[in-house]
Formats: sequence, structure tokens, C-alpha cells
Amino acid sequence: MLGSVQTQSLSPVFIGRDAELKRLSAALAAADRGEPQAVLIGGEAGVGKTRLTEEFLTAARGTGAVAAVGACVEIGADGLPFAPISTALRGLYGSLGPELLGAAAGQETELARLLPELGEQGATRRDPRDENGRVRLFELTVRLLERLGADRTIVLAVEDLHWADRSTRELLAYLFRSLQRARVLIAATYRADDIHRRHPLRPFLAETDRLRTVDRIELSRFTRAEVRRQLAAILGVEPEDAVADQVFARSDGNPFFVEELACSLNGACPTGISDSLRDLLLVRVEALSEDAQRVARIVAEGGNTVEYRLLDAIAGLGEDQLIDALRTAVGANILVPTDSGDGYRFRHSLVREAVGDDLLPGERSRINRRYAEAIEADPGLVRADERAARLATYWYAAHDPARALPAVLRASVEARHRHAHAEQHRLLERALELWEDAPEDVRSALRPIDYAEAYPPCDPATPLGFLDLLAEITVAARLSGERERAYTIAKRATHLIERTGTVDPLRAAWFWAQRSRLTEDLARGDGWEELSRARELVRGLPPSAAHAEVMAMIAGWIMVHKSGSEGIAIAGRAVELARSSGDRDTELHARVTLGLLRVDSGDIDGGIADVEEVRALVRDFRSPNMLARTYGNLSSVLEGAGRSAEAVRTAREGLALLGEKVANVTRAWLLTNEGESLLSSGRYEAALAPLDQARRLVDRTFLRGGIEIWLGFQALGTGDPERALRHHADAAELLRHDTQPQHLIPMRTLAARLAAGQGRFDDARQELRSGIAVGFPAGTARYGWPLLAAGAAAEAANEHGADRDVLRQIRDAAGRLPQPSGVTAAYALLVEAELARAEGGVDAAPWAAAEAAFAAEERPLELAEVRLRRAECLLAAGEREPGAALLAEAHGAAVRAGARPLAAAVAGLAHRARVPLPDAGDGTAMPGHPSVESLGLTARERDVLRLVADGRTNRQIAEELFISPKTASVHVSNILAKLDVSTRGEAAALTHRLSLFPS
Repeated sequence: MLGSVQTQSLSPVFIGRDAELKRLSAALAAADRGEPQAVLIGGEAGVGKTRLTEEFLTAARGTGAVAAVGACVEIGADGLPFAPISTALRGLYGSLGPELLGAAAGQETELARLLPELGEQGATRRDPRDENGRVRLFELTVRLLERLGADRTIVLAVEDLHWADRSTRELLAYLFRSLQRARVLIAATYRADDIHRRHPLRPFLAETDRLRTVDRIELSRFTRAEVRRQLAAILGVEPEDAVADQVFARSDGNPFFVEELACSLNGACPTGISDSLRDLLLVRVEALSEDAQRVARIVAEGGNTVEYRLLDAIAGLGEDQLIDALRTAVGANILVPTDSGDGYRFRHSLVREAVGDDLLPGERSRINRRYAEAIEADPGLVRADERAARLATYWYAAHDPARALPAVLRASVEARHRHAHAEQHRLLERALELWEDAPEDVRSALRPIDYAEAYPPCDPATPLGFLDLLAEITVAARLSGERERAYTIAKRATHLIERTGTVDPLRAAWFWAQRSRLTEDLARGDGWEELSRARELVRGLPPSAAHAEVMAMIAGWIMVHKSGSEGIAIAGRAVELARSSGDRDTELHARVTLGLLRVDSGDIDGGIADVEEVRALVRDFRSPNMLARTYGNLSSVLEGAGRSAEAVRTAREGLALLGEKVANVTRAWLLTNEGESLLSSGRYEAALAPLDQARRLVDRTFLRGGIEIWLGFQALGTGDPERALRHHADAAELLRHDTQPQHLIPMRTLAARLAAGQGRFDDARQELRSGIAVGFPAGTARYGWPLLAAGAAAEAANEHGADRDVLRQIRDAAGRLPQPSGVTAAYALLVEAELARAEGGVDAAPWAAAEAAFAAEERPLELAEVRLRRAECLLAAGEREPGAALLAEAHGAAVRAGARPLAAAVAGLAHRARVPLPDAGDGTAMPGHPSVESLGLTARERDVLRLVADGRTNRQIAEELFISPKTASVHVSNILAKLDVSTRGEAAALTHRLSLFPS
């Protein structure tokens, strides 16, 4: 019988889970090899997730790994963001100390948002245009873990992910995707039975299921045999069959319920076996002394963990009584001390929930009030980084709007400083709920300077108003991705303003500007109507920061959507307003916008000078967002002006100044600018490094699509059309929903050149027409002219003759396209020359004009192509000496750039004309007899050419090389184009004449 057996509720023996431990051990082994891993452990409440995690962490520490644990807090949705990550990092800080400080060196201010021990957080007011702070914080966390995991294995465990705040979920997802080559393993547990269809964790799990480095373990209930083993371990003796069967039937194999039933069956709990789950969970609590039950009820309402000093302050017990009550609760395995040793928590959250649910409404309010009053009387009772969120929760649960409203607003400010936009939004929505119920004197005591930053207040001494609150919600909702809610709130604000008619017009203009932005974000229009309303409202008003911000937004909209000249006056006014009101951030941003607008309007030198002036200022200003915008845009406009070498230097200088202070997407932007300018400079090999690095830094974004385009041009220019096609396909997929001409026009240009190179001239025409249909708004001439040149060249190369209608379309588009810079004027001459060639012209004069124009620009490969065409005309006219000189210059430029197709075309013409080519300067070119490598053929194309020279048909080539006849045909077409010959016979003859395959 069991009556005389002493029991313990927690099994001293770890039962089952061998397979799960093996999977966790395998993930640890992979992490040890430098392959970051993540494991999500799911299962119903009480199934043993925490026990499995504890056993694994013990084993991991035994191998030398450093492990830390953080638990999600059930009040996380009310404003305690990143709680488990902060706790885990605090654990690592306790273990590694100076090493963690070294790994965080230079970024302590930002990382202090997650780990306050690193120092003070960043400035309380943020640049309203800097919306990358959150991504920057995520990336710095990745880098911190990668540095810590360089020489040792780091294991982070996150418990109760089903309670995680949204910011924690998003940071974890970012870590899962972004950790590279580090000995890091992240394990997280969650209640599978709590994940209903609309639970926010469900999309997180669906997303992580697609990641190769994430494993998901689902814990099942115990079998009958495992329940029997668990009972034997708890009871110390083998249970009788009837008892084991009864416990298995009642618990249904849930390990935690087995523990509770073992206690009831033993008679240690006088109430016996209950008929309801709730009673089963409460049965041992009700067996405690009155003082112990009182303490348990207080702890249940305090959150996951309650500090001892806080308990002492509110329990209403003497110190000896409190210690006795805690000893009783701990001895009964109801409460357990925290790992830090300064507080207590329930051993299992199911019991805490049952105790909390058993509280009477008035009792719950009273306990929460005591918590809040104690913390306000002695703030040192809780951690400083948790204080605001916990006070907000306690006062709200105490049903005291007068105390809850300011507490919730303070917590929203803390969330904002930590870049936890979703939690800030939730708290502000709660403040909106409390607003009307809070007394007027409480609202009047609130000041915008303390709680608001979305809309710059004209008079900080005035009370925080309802519109200030709506402004904060608008921005927080937008930054957290809740654009629909942001639009609704902004619309509510404008309707309220129109209804009352007494509000400051600046405030009304600000809300209309927000509506404009959200209208565009939600694809409900271009937002100009809303901006026009804002513009009318601020017309004639005296200078202020709000006025400057609205005008800067209008100028920015015009820069993107309309002609540059229309926005110049508005941007200039924004600069004046910002300067007179002392708003340095807005002034600098408006000055950059002004410079870009001047460039777009045709005043390139003046616009670049404007941005250069800002660059000189921001070198010392050191705002990461301002630095990135200035250097990114300056390098872009320099490239558009044809000043590619200067653009490369600018992009590199910006990257050096920014270091790791900005988000990866910003670094990728500057790297892409560098790569594009290196391509323009004819430095194909050098361009590959920044473009590849940029590609690794960003995932599925429009910027990634742009990177794929430039990588496609690099592959095409170096003679790898197959890789170029892959890059183009990736770009087309990434840019399916993009409408930006700076991406779409180059993508069409790349596609047209690829199609023409493969003899698909109808496809090339379609790409040209699609590119022209995109339109050429202000600032896109740098992309439009290369498209027209590619289309005209394709028509000239078409052996079946040019399409007159296509030539007319090119001429019409060229007539509309401006020539704001020397490089665009050179392209215009190139288009004219190609159009003349397409119409059968052989006059060298158009090519001479284009050559002279490109000779003055930093475009060596365009110059080489023009010289090739001009040489062709001169040689046809019998002018061998000038033609040979041009071919020599063109060939040298092509070889130096690694432009193998161009070098092959030059060599082919030289061979047909019996013109010897001198050495290009690096030994890669041979006089008169180019090598097969110099012809720009890929390895596969060289194999095909050898068989063509042997007289093989496409089918025979396909059989020989184990490819399809269609693929063989494509290779043959590419070879004919690269050798600049028309037939297979000419290709074979050229191969034999040059002795390309001497063996």
C-alpha cells in the first residue's frame, strides 16, 4: 500500500525523452562546429518541456558550453519587451563579464537597450527619419553573439515562447536567419496546446519551419510504462498495477499531472483526488498553511517572478512569518527560488495560473495596488529596466485610471527607447482606453515633452493633449507594421480637428502629412491630395520645427514622384524653417533633398555641391542615419553625373565612417553603389566583391533585386551569360511588385542585352518596349539612355533586318529623354550611331562623335565598343591604319577590364581584317592570334566550339556532351555572337585558322 510511503512531487530520475535528447545533442554538436542552430520544443502544458531543457543545459555545460536562460513574461504584451533575451544576456554577462564587454565594445549605448548593465541607452529623442534603429539593434545582437561564439559554444534557452512579446519573436526570427559561422545554439519552449488558430506564435512557427537551421521537437505524453517509471521514482517503490493504471488513466500520460496525482494518491494532500483539473492543481496549495497560501496568491499575481524584498513589502507578514511561509511553499514544491537567489516563482506555471484564477476580483485589484504602491514608495525593489512596465501592469490591473494612465505612458516611452514599437503601440492603445476615465487634473499634469515625440510640441509647458496621444499612436502603429491602424488613427485625428476647428494648423498639417504617407503605403493613392492639404495649412505660418518637417516631407514626395524643379523652392523653404527653429536634423535632411532635386532638374554641379556641403557637416555630426543618407545619395548622384571614381571613394568613405552603426540594408545600399560605379569604370573583377557582400547582407527586398541586376551586368560583361540569366531571373522575382524606375529600367536593359546576345531579337524588342513603357521620370536619364542604346544595338545586330517601328520608338523616346550630364550626352550620340548602323549606314562620322564624347567620360568600355564600331567602318572604307589603332585601343581596354566578349569581338574583327593586335599590357593578348580564353567563351562553349570545328551537328554535340539539342543550339548561337561570325562554317574556319585547339 502507499499510505506509509514518503513522496516527493518532482521525479529525481529523468524519464524517457532519449530521442529528444539525442536531437538536442546533435544540434549542440553542429553548433560546436560553428554552424548556428535553433531548436523549438513544443508540447502541452505539463508535458516536460522545462525538465527536458534543464537536463539538456546541464549536459551542455558539461561539455564546456556557456548556457543562459530567459523566460517570457506573461505581461510581455503589456510592455515588457525583449524580457527573455535581456535575462539571457544578463546570464551571459554574469558568466563572461569582461569578454562580453569586449564583444560589445563601441556599441554599448545601443546594446544597453537589451542589457542595461552595459550603460546608458541612446538619446531619448530619435530622428523621426531614422526608422532603422530596431533593425540596427537586431544586427548588433547578432554580432555580439557571433563574437562570443567565436571561441566557445553559447547556448541560449528561452522558456514559454507562447507568452513572448512581438519584439522578442521578431528578434528571435532575425537571429535564426542571420547568425553566421558562430558556435551558438538557441533553444525555446512553447505550449503547443495554447497555439490556437489566431495565436501570434503560429506565423512565427510557420516561418521558422522553412529555415534549414531550425529543428522543431514536439513532446508527446508518457506511455503507460513511462508513467509507471515516473511513479516509482517519485514514490521510491514500484507502484501496484491498479495504482499505475489509475494514475495513467487520470493523467492521460501528462508528467506534471502524474506528479500531482502521486501526491493525492499518497494521502499527503487531505482533499484526495479531485474531479476537475483546476482542483487537481490547487489541491496541494490548499494543504499549505494560511500564511503560505497568502504568499502563493501574492506571487501568482506578481508575474513570473517576484523579488523577496517586494514580497516582504506587501505580504503584511513579519519577516519570520514570511520566511516560514516561503519555506513551507518551497518544501511543498509549489514555489522555487529563482536562479539569481533574490526572488521566488511557481515551479509550474499551470499552478500559478490556477491560483491566480482562484482570486476574487476585489482581491486581485488589491494585490496589484499593493505591488504598485510598494514600487512607487521604493523603486529599488525591482530592476530599473522592468519598473515602468510592471507599474503600468499593476496599476491597470488595480483598475485605477488616475494612476494607470501616467504609468502606461511612461512604459510606452521605455518601449520606444528600446525600439519595441509593437509593445509601445499596445501600451499607447491602453492609454487611449484610459484617457476619458482619468481625471482632468491627472491629464493636465502630463507634459508632451515627457511622453510625446512624434509631433514636436509648440509649447512644452502645455498639457499633453488627446491629439498628442493620437500622434504617438499613429507613428508607433506604422513602425510596428500596423499601417491600417495608423491610417485609422490619423484619419480620426483629422476628422476631430475639422469638427472642432480650433486646433493649431501645424498640428493638422502634420496629421495630413501622415495620412499622405500611409495612403501611399497602403496603395490607396499617391498621397498628393493629403500633402496638398498639409501644404495649404502651413502656408504663411511663422517658422517652427513642425512647419519645417511638413515642408521637408512635401519636398521629399516631389523628389520621388515629380520633377525636381517643382520641389526646389519647397525644399529651400524647409531648410530656412528648420534653421530658424533650430531643428538641425530636419535642416540637414532638407538640404540633402534640395541637392537631389537640383540634380534632377539638371543643375548637377549645383546639386552635388549642396550635398557635398552636408557631407562636410555630418562627418562630425555622426548621426548614423544622416551619414548614411548623405553618403548613399551623394555616391549615387556622382555616378549619375559620370564621376564614377569619385562615387566609389564616397561610398567607401561612408562605409568606413558608419562601420557597424547602421543596419545591414544601409551598408548593402552603399556597397551596391560602390559596385555599380566600379562596373561603370570598367573594373569588373573589383566590382564583384562589394556586390557579393551586399547580396549577403540583405534578403528578399527590392534592394536585393537591384543587386542581382548589377551582378547580372557583371556576369554578362565578363562572358558568363548563363550566370547573368540566373541573376536576371532572381531580380525579376524580387522586383515583381516594385514600381521604381531605377530598378525596372536597368532590369529591362539587362534582359534586352541577354536576349540579343542569344539571337532572341523579338524578346529583346519586348524588353525595350516594356522599359520605355515604365517611363523616364526626373533623375532616370542615367538608366534610360543605356536601355535605348541596347535596343538600337540589338536592331543593328539582327541579321534579319531592323524593325522600322522599333527604331521610331527609340527615336521618339530619345527625343523626350534629357541629357543632363556629359555621360548621358555621350549615350545620346551612341544611340544615334547605332540607329544609323541599324539602317545600314557605314559612315564613321557618327561613331567619331560618340568616341569624342566618351573619351571625355569615365566609361572605358563604352569607349572601347564605340572604337570597335568606328574601326569597322574605317576598315570597310580601306582606312587600315586608323582602324588598326582603334582596335588596339579597344582590345587593350577590354582585356584590362576582363570584358571577354568585347575582347573576342575586337580580336575577331582584327583577324578578319588581317590586323595584328599588340599586347594589351598584361600579356593576355597575342598579336593577331587571340587565345580561345581571350574570346570570352565559357568552358562549356569551348567544348561545343571544338565539336563544331569537327563538323558535328547539334544532336551529335548534345549526345557527346550529355545535354539537350536545344541547349546545344543555344550554346552555338552564343558562340557565333561572341566570334562575330554568321554561320557554323565560319566559326569552324576561324577556329582552324587561329589554331584554337592545336591538339
